[in-house]
Amino acid sequence: MPIQLRRLLLLFSVFIIIFIVIRHFLVPDSFGEFGHYRGDALDEIASQEVKFMGNQSCVACHDSIGTLLIEGYHDYLQCEVCHGPGYQHNVNPVTYHLLKPMERTDCAKCHSQNKARAEDGIIQQDIDNHHPERKCIECHNPHQP
Repeated sequence: MPIQLRRLLLLFSVFIIIFIVIRHFLVPDSFGEFGHYRGDALDEIASQEVKFMGNQSCVACHDSIGTLLIEGYHDYLQCEVCHGPGYQHNVNPVTYHLLKPMERTDCAKCHSQNKARAEDGIIQQDIDNHHPERKCIECHNPHQP
């Protein structure tokens, strides 16, 4: 066997050994417990602070809006879809305020025309041409559109 080939095989072997040693130290012990994932990730996620509270916590204080929602087209949405995570507001409602979407772009996130959306689902509007001089909330109550 030529010396060049021996050196190449030796170099290749060294790289493989280095790779195996580095992989041993970098791959967490819990990797592979649940398929191609870290098993410890489940415990880490479960220990994180709660951010989303659900409609029940919102309706506890804002019952009139909850009634409007039940009767409206947005009854399937969680409040936090539009207003953001409610945990901090629930803990301290005086100092922490949620988002209050008032601009056309806020409504356009769901209601702008999109050919990929089913036509019988979300009502779609041409946001650029549907009364561009007004805000959506001037004509539509988002809690009961």
